[in-house]
Amino acid sequence: MSPTRSTVRLSDGRELIYFDETPDSGRAGFADRRQLPPPPPASQLRYDPLTDEWIAVAAHRNTRTFLPPSDACPLCPTTERFASEIPAPSYDVVVFENQFPSFSDRIVPDEITQVTEMVPVRPGHGRCEVVCFTSDHNSAFGALPASRVRTVVDALADRTAELSRHPEIAQVFPFENRGVEIGVTLHHPHGQIYAYPTVTPKTAAYLRAAKRHFDETGRNLYADVLAAEQEAKVRVVAANEHWTAYVPAAARWPFEVHIAPHRQVPDLPALTDAERDAFGPLYLDILRRFDGLFGKPMPYISAWHQAVTGEGRDLGYLHMQLFSIRRAADKLKFLAGSESAMGAFVNDIVPEAAAQRLRDI
Repeated sequence: MSPTRSTVRLSDGRELIYFDETPDSGRAGFADRRQLPPPPPASQLRYDPLTDEWIAVAAHRNTRTFLPPSDACPLCPTTERFASEIPAPSYDVVVFENQFPSFSDRIVPDEITQVTEMVPVRPGHGRCEVVCFTSDHNSAFGALPASRVRTVVDALADRTAELSRHPEIAQVFPFENRGVEIGVTLHHPHGQIYAYPTVTPKTAAYLRAAKRHFDETGRNLYADVLAAEQEAKVRVVAANEHWTAYVPAAARWPFEVHIAPHRQVPDLPALTDAERDAFGPLYLDILRRFDGLFGKPMPYISAWHQAVTGEGRDLGYLHMQLFSIRRAADKLKFLAGSESAMGAFVNDIVPEAAAQRLRDI
């Protein structure tokens, strides 16, 4: 059953949406008792002519909350002693506009001025949202029951559908950062959604490759890659009726897994109920294997790759990319000279060996 959806406004006007697993929770009846300043205006987008990329400049993010103590966590439910971002005293899954967004629709007229003829500047029109997976501050996504994962997927599908309808949005990107090694600023289990005004460089590269493959073969590139991995089997970590989890043959990261549905769908809203139900148990199994690699919580990024909203949408194939920068129990992979300066990755672990290690757990 789909979660019950209710919307409220925080004291500064930002939108907050509860996704409740039981109806009539009454959470929407709790008002934000804080007196917050107005949200910041949109960031700037500056065009880099050397790389044909847009770079966001959002100086207000430098003041965002950084690793507060648990009794002052802005993602926990509100208590008598502390008013958080969530006014209700409990919740299942909640989504709200980020207080320190990289992109927003709060455009100030004439605020953006040009810096040089070679570098056009435009407003960072878009939206950034926070997704809280549980009210339990000390939990983790991997500790959630499969039923809660389904609620999260439904919430992400809801937000993807809504944000994709805005003409300014080029693509919608849900993701989770986990671990201080990754750079999280809040310990509470949560993810984010970025609704970008431009197609990101990674997605643009995917689309170029997918278009070339389709022109040559008439087939979808990711579907062919998935079929090849399923046939080879050596890099498949786990699978069920609707999803396969595998280590890419050209993995960039020490431990990287793609989790893909068995049929081509553009985005999360296009998944059937059966596919949504089947995702949770497989994903939780992979997260358990990640944590089991070194006997401690694995820092990771989980990234949903979805089809763009405009040209090239037919080339998309929904899949999750899960990866960690941890390459050994006491070693991290840093993006140094080759990766950071040249964008040329060097992986420290053979993908087939990584897949075998994950299967053995």
